[in-house]
Amino acid sequence: MEDQWHIKSFFKKIRFPLIILVLLWGIEVYEVLFDKNFMFYGIYPRDFGSLPYIFTAPFIHSDWNHLFSNSAPILVLMSIMALFYPRVATLSYLIILSTTGFLVWLLARGNSYHIGASGVVYGLVSFVFWTGIFRKNIKSIILALIMVIMYSGMFQNLFPTEEVNISWESHLMGGIVGLITAFIFKNVKEPDELEKTNIWENDASKHFFLPRDIFQKTKQERAMEEMENGI
Repeated sequence: MEDQWHIKSFFKKIRFPLIILVLLWGIEVYEVLFDKNFMFYGIYPRDFGSLPYIFTAPFIHSDWNHLFSNSAPILVLMSIMALFYPRVATLSYLIILSTTGFLVWLLARGNSYHIGASGVVYGLVSFVFWTGIFRKNIKSIILALIMVIMYSGMFQNLFPTEEVNISWESHLMGGIVGLITAFIFKNVKEPDELEKTNIWENDASKHFFLPRDIFQKTKQERAMEEMENGI
């Protein structure tokens, strides 16, 4: 019974990442089944008509390979956020998605549409990594190391490549926004990071196992003091 409760609790925590994943796949399936092309809902830099699409571009993919490459990272990274940083997870998602999209609209190449969730993926990787650097607690450091092990190969795609169909601008902007977001929330304590109350401490009185000056006096000095006090 307890195991079932833990399983339900786990899936409840990652419900939002699962919904996002289903949405990504649902859109691609719809495009294929009904022969639609939603590329025009991507970001076309500095076109004011395209500005609202900073919120839709991450959900549009060019083909199945493009979708496959983003699906696992989105699920894994968003789940890590939901499980280990629940107090800042949702707001961080929104900041990374919207700010990355806006910077791509403002600064990216203007001769193509920018689509796909890779900018968000880079933002989440950056957030988890830099959170470990800023917070410096065991949990955050371990998660940062996991990011290095799992996604260190992504670094090369932060800069221009010969493949014109890769939006390296989305990757770079996502990485920068993830860093900034991690810095903004670095002092927000999660439930498991809060200091536990010491059961031996009390505001009215403190309990000590040994005299507080035990290392400041010799045995002979202490004996003399006890004789003078009539102990």
